[in-house]
Amino acid sequence: IAEFRLQKVRKNLGNQLSGGERRRTEIARCLAIDPKFIMLDDPFAGVDPIAVEDIQQIVWKLKDKNIGILITDHNVQETLSITDRAYLLFEGKILFQGTPEELAENQIVREKYLSNSFVLRRKAFQISKKTH
Repeated sequence: IAEFRLQKVRKNLGNQLSGGERRRTEIARCLAIDPKFIMLDDPFAGVDPIAVEDIQQIVWKLKDKNIGILITDHNVQETLSITDRAYLLFEGKILFQGTPEELAENQIVREKYLSNSFVLRRKAFQISKKTH
């Protein structure tokens, strides 16, 4: 609860939580069973930019703890900025797979999905050793 800054809302009902608090609660619940992998479905949808960065930092910490994370999200920049590998589904099939850099540079991906003006902006977060 403390790691995800949920102390103040731990007794609140779900409908009383903000979008960011809901996302952090969802991730904390996943971790309760000590998983090797978790799946996050649209974690960046409908939350403010501060909550997006909070979620990105959580994902970064989980990667550092060697927990695999599968993210499905339409917010391409937010997702690709923190992932190691990406799979782009287009019309029900894998159009491309590779690193975010490879995906962003692929001309077919740019024409069909990203646009030619897309610029990948990677993020790197500092991990405090106290969280381990």
